[in-house]
Amino acid sequence: MKKTIKTTKTPAPATKVTAPAPTPKPAAPAAAPKAAAPAAAPKPAPAAAAPKAAAPEVARKTAVAPKIKAAPAPSAAAPAVVTKPKAASVTIAAKIDIGFGNFLSIRGEGPLLSWDSGVSLVNIANDHWEIVLAGVDRPFHFKFLVNDLSWSAGEDYTASPGDTLTLTPSF
Repeated sequence: MKKTIKTTKTPAPATKVTAPAPTPKPAAPAAAPKAAAPAAAPKPAPAAAAPKAAAPEVARKTAVAPKIKAAPAPSAAAPAVVTKPKAASVTIAAKIDIGFGNFLSIRGEGPLLSWDSGVSLVNIANDHWEIVLAGVDRPFHFKFLVNDLSWSAGEDYTASPGDTLTLTPSF
C-alpha cells in the first residue's frame, strides 16, 4: 500500500498597509451641466493570479523622543552684551546775551556739524539761544561762536544722545 502524504503551504503573513486618505475633489462649477457617471472600473484579477507588487514603505513611529540639548546657563563671569545706542536728539541751549544784531552759532563733529562752518542757534529770548540736533548716535564735541567768527573761551563741550544741555559760554 502506498502512503500519500498531503503537504500544504502556509501563506506568508500579510502586512498591513494603510492607504493615504483620499483627497476631496474640487466642487464642479454650479453653471456647468452634470456629466454622466463614469463607467465602472474593471475588477482586478484574483490575488493568486496577480503578480506581487512591492508594498509601499510605511513610515514607522519610534517610541524614543530625540534628545534636545539645553542652552548652557550663563556663567557669573560672562561679559555683558553692549548694544549700540539708538539715535536720539540732543538739545543744546546757551544762556548768554551777545547783543542786538549778533547771532550765536555752533561748530563741532556731531550730526549736521562741522569744524569748518557753523550752524546758527535759534534766539528764544534776548539771553536764550537753542538748537536741537536729531539723529545723534554717539557722543560728540562742539563749541559756540559769535557771528560764526569769535570762538568761546575754554575747552570743547561734549554731548551724548538724548542730552538736554543748558550752558553759559564765555567769550
